[in-house]
Amino acid sequence: MIPAIRGTHDILPGEVEKWQYVERTARALCDRYGYVEVRTPIIEREELFAKGTGETTDIVTKEMYSFVDKGGDRITMRPEATPSMVRAFVEHNLEHALASPKLFAIGPMFRYERPQKGRYRQFHQFDVEAFGIEDAAVDAEVIDLAWTLISTLGIAQAELVINSVGCPSCRPTFQKALLEALGDDLPTLCGDCQRRATTNPLRIYDCKVPVDQPMIDALPHSTDYLCEPCATHFASVKSYLDAAGVPWRQSHRLVRGLDYYTRTTFEILGMSLGAQNALLGGGRYDGLVKKLGGADRTGIGFAAGMERLVLALPDTAPVSTPARAFIVAIGDDGRTAAWTLLQSLRRAGLAAQMEFDARSVRAQMKRADRLAARVTLIVGGDELARGEITLRDMVTGDQHAIARDAIVETVRTYL
Repeated sequence: MIPAIRGTHDILPGEVEKWQYVERTARALCDRYGYVEVRTPIIEREELFAKGTGETTDIVTKEMYSFVDKGGDRITMRPEATPSMVRAFVEHNLEHALASPKLFAIGPMFRYERPQKGRYRQFHQFDVEAFGIEDAAVDAEVIDLAWTLISTLGIAQAELVINSVGCPSCRPTFQKALLEALGDDLPTLCGDCQRRATTNPLRIYDCKVPVDQPMIDALPHSTDYLCEPCATHFASVKSYLDAAGVPWRQSHRLVRGLDYYTRTTFEILGMSLGAQNALLGGGRYDGLVKKLGGADRTGIGFAAGMERLVLALPDTAPVSTPARAFIVAIGDDGRTAAWTLLQSLRRAGLAAQMEFDARSVRAQMKRADRLAARVTLIVGGDELARGEITLRDMVTGDQHAIARDAIVETVRTYL
């Protein structure tokens, strides 16, 4: 046996139905909110993520799967969706091609991380992005969509956390205050924090080392250093969320781990998931479109980890497979008639199966049970000569003889 690669996983029957439920829910919400689907390639040019995600981020420096292809190009398996979405927005001029440049995508991402519960090297994200809208209302809409997703999925123990990290005008002042507050204590922090102090000081707030936490909790808050436009924008976001009835908590520790974020940042935490508790996260990235070769357009979005959404689903989530009919054939004549009936049911839009191997009626009925068939249709014997089919209700056990020309519509009432 050749096993799956470490950090990847098969999504098997019994589990895949949960994924389909989450995907259906996400797609339905995007349709309701006016977001349309795009599907970008799994592989992109390495420079897209070096420029977009940020050369100093852990994703780019430690986690990307990159290689030189046979044409000599540096290729990366996408570690996140946003740079690819921005590239597609710019390359295909979606600002003018679409009535409203609001997009979503669902697909696999790749990062070389230490595998653990809810974290894999191949993982999947539901990604939402909106471009070219400056008003704080779009921040609130994106956050509201995210919160509605969690609520609709029935994930009860969840918390929305928000913050503002300012803009290029006011962030330098905050970074200076942050480094001054650290002062001579910086060498006592972990090695990652010391490195981040020179590359991206805001990332110090992401530190998870226990002994560093008291010092980090005492550091300045980004919202105390916002310029007037950023402060007004953040106040408007909170006002819109309050008007929509979306509960939130503000945290100065929420800076997100990517270089491109500006102003609004947010996460939704699943309180039942343990250490890996971020269900989704995102924020504004107003300079990213221009940085990747487009016009100077704003952007905001979020990415939700599909694995974690599935893990957080309640046991009561309405995850189910379609009700189906199973056809039991008796004898060669019955098998021929069963095959014809099978096609009739399927072409009428009904889920139906039959046993292709010639097996006993008892063995076929056992297969119907294993498939959790809603009804079983017994074809053969005297009923076939009379132009009838026996329908067994697999819930009540009742059996009825149904005329052959009425069987499709009768089955429809059960499924």
